[in-house]
Amino acid sequence: MLNLENSLSTRSFIARPTVGTGYSGIHVQLDGVPSHHLPLLLAAYQYKFGRDVEAMSRHLIDDVAVGWDELGTDLLDGAPPALVAALTGGEQWPSRTLDHLITPDGSPPVRMSVTDGTADEQDMQWGYVLHQQGIEVISLLHEDIGPVVDWATDPCTAFNDHPAAWSSLEPAPAIRASRSTPPRSAPAAAPAKAGTPHPATRR
Repeated sequence: MLNLENSLSTRSFIARPTVGTGYSGIHVQLDGVPSHHLPLLLAAYQYKFGRDVEAMSRHLIDDVAVGWDELGTDLLDGAPPALVAALTGGEQWPSRTLDHLITPDGSPPVRMSVTDGTADEQDMQWGYVLHQQGIEVISLLHEDIGPVVDWATDPCTAFNDHPAAWSSLEPAPAIRASRSTPPRSAPAAAPAKAGTPHPATRR
């Protein structure tokens, strides 16, 4: 099940790559740890967006006026019911944007863009860069780049949430989850390195 333990105020961003190791993306206010974001993003790519990274990037980055408050189970649209149940325990919650923020002076809220040049000053903790080959996971407390999780990875994989585990020099730290087995039509999990799952209940 998606892990929210100690993650509710974890700030992150979703971005597309730019020149070199750069990126440009949008702020996500809540639930930024890998065990929450990666299952949703992997399943969204494999089912909702039909393995089209550009369509996924447009939805998650370009079409957002201000930023995301949280990512929800609408990203699982089109996924097999068994996979949705395994990831959510049967609960549903919508993705929510920050369009209705009220600024102190009453002016319209500004788009909460994040780039490789501004992520540190914006106190970001995690970054998820949508490459053609997979999701680069950046633990900004430790590095400016990170390992890439292949798009074919099983969304039911349990991902380690410890920031120090996500080194660009090592494979993505993950283990097979002890969740309900997804249907045979779901992609097989990529080879993964041992980590520590932290089961928790959705608020």
